[in-house]
Amino acid sequence: MNTLSRIFSASLLIGSCHLMGAGLSLPAALEILENNNLEIKSSALDVQSASSDTSIAKGYNFGSLDLTQNVMRSNEAGNVFGFKLSSREADFGDFGFAQFDNSNPNILRVQPKDLNYPLYQNYYQTKLTYMLPIFTGGKLSAYGDIAEKMEEIKKLDSEQMKTEKRYELRKSYYDMALLQSSINHMKTIHKNISTLERTTQMMVQEGYAKKVDLLEVEARKSNVERSLTEMEANKKLLYHYLSFLLNTPVTEIELPSNDYPASAISEEDVLANNTDLKKASQGLEIRERMVDLAYAPFLPQIGAFAEASSADDTFLGDFNDHKAYTIGAKLSWNLFNGGVDKNSLEKARIEKIKTTTQVELAKKGIALQYDKIRTEIESLNSQVNSLEKELALADQIYKNYEGRYHEHLASMSDVIIKQSQQIEKVLNLQMVKNQRNERIFALEKLSNGVK
Repeated sequence: MNTLSRIFSASLLIGSCHLMGAGLSLPAALEILENNNLEIKSSALDVQSASSDTSIAKGYNFGSLDLTQNVMRSNEAGNVFGFKLSSREADFGDFGFAQFDNSNPNILRVQPKDLNYPLYQNYYQTKLTYMLPIFTGGKLSAYGDIAEKMEEIKKLDSEQMKTEKRYELRKSYYDMALLQSSINHMKTIHKNISTLERTTQMMVQEGYAKKVDLLEVEARKSNVERSLTEMEANKKLLYHYLSFLLNTPVTEIELPSNDYPASAISEEDVLANNTDLKKASQGLEIRERMVDLAYAPFLPQIGAFAEASSADDTFLGDFNDHKAYTIGAKLSWNLFNGGVDKNSLEKARIEKIKTTTQVELAKKGIALQYDKIRTEIESLNSQVNSLEKELALADQIYKNYEGRYHEHLASMSDVIIKQSQQIEKVLNLQMVKNQRNERIFALEKLSNGVK
C-alpha cells in the first residue's frame, strides 16, 4: 500500500506540473525516478529474490514434515505378508497352518500354499514423517548467515543502482542548465551579429563598406545559427533521456538556480558510505562463514526423526486400531576421506586472508580515487574562473572592435575574428563546466549519494 501511494503521489507531481505549465523540478523528478525507473524496479526485485533465498536457507533448520499415502495391490508373497503385518491383520492362516496335519510325521516338509501363493491383497498406508537436523557441525547456520550476507549485498546493489540513476538525473539537469546558458550566450551573439549585419547592409548601400564585408557577416551569422541548431538538438536529446530515466514523458523542466552543484564531501564520508567497500566488507564476512563451513565435516552429524502411520486393506479403514509410531536418531561421523576436508579447510582460510587483503586494497584505492577527483575539481574550478574572465574580456573586445569598424578603424575580418574568439570562449567554458560537474557528481557517486 505504501508503494502504491508513492507511485500515486509521483503521478500527481507529473500531472500538477503539466497543469500549471511549470517545469518539473529536480526534487520532484528524483521522487518520480525512485518509483518509475525500470532499472531501479528490477534491482528491487533482485532484493526480494535474495530475501527468499535467505528464508530458504534458514528453513532447513526446522526440518521437514512429509505426508505419504501409499496405494498398492499385489499378490507377491512378500508384499502380501508384509501388507497384512503392517496392517496388524496377520493370523496363523497366513503362514499356511491350515494345511498342516499334526499326524503326518513329515509335517515340516509341507509347503504352505496360502503363504507362497496368496490371493491379491489391497494396501492403503497413510504415513506422517518428521525429520529434524539436530547438529550439522554448523553447516546450516553458516548457510543461513551466508544467505543473509548475500541479501545485504543485493540491497547494496539496489542502493548503488538508485545512486547511479540519481547521479544521471542530477547531471542531466545541470547539463541542461549549462546548455541553456550557452544557448543564451549564443543568442546574444546572434542578436549582435544581426545588428551588425543590418548596419553593414546600410554601410554598403552608402558606400562606406564593401560587399565582401557583408558576406563575412552573413557567413558568421550562418555559423552561429548552425551552432544554435546543434545546441537545440542536444537539448531535445536531453529531454528524451530524462523521459527514459523517469519512464514518463518530460517536455519541460525547472532548471537549477545555478550551474554549479557545490559539494563538500570529505574522505571520511566516502570511506564510510562507499557501496563497493560495504560490499567488500560483506564479502569478507561471507569468507569467514565459509571457513566455518569447511570445518563442519570434521564434526559429527546428528539427526532425529519421528514417524506415525496407519495401514489397512481399505482407505483409512480401522485408522485408530492400526496406528503405529517410530522415533529414532542417527549419528554419522566421517573419520577419513583422504585429506579432502583438511585441504578444503586450508583453502577456505587462504581465501579469507586473500579477501582481507583485497578489502584493505579497496580502501586505499577508493581513497586514491577520492584524491584524484578532488584534484581534478580544483583544477577545473581554476579553469572555469579563468575562462569566465576570458569570456568577459572577449565580449568587451568584440564590442570595442564593432565600434572601431563603424568608425573605419578596423576591418570586418578583425571583427569576425574577435567574434570567433568570443564563440570559442563560450563553447570552451561550457565544456569545462560540464567536466567539472561530472567530477562533482562522480564524487557524490563515490560516497553513495552523500552530498
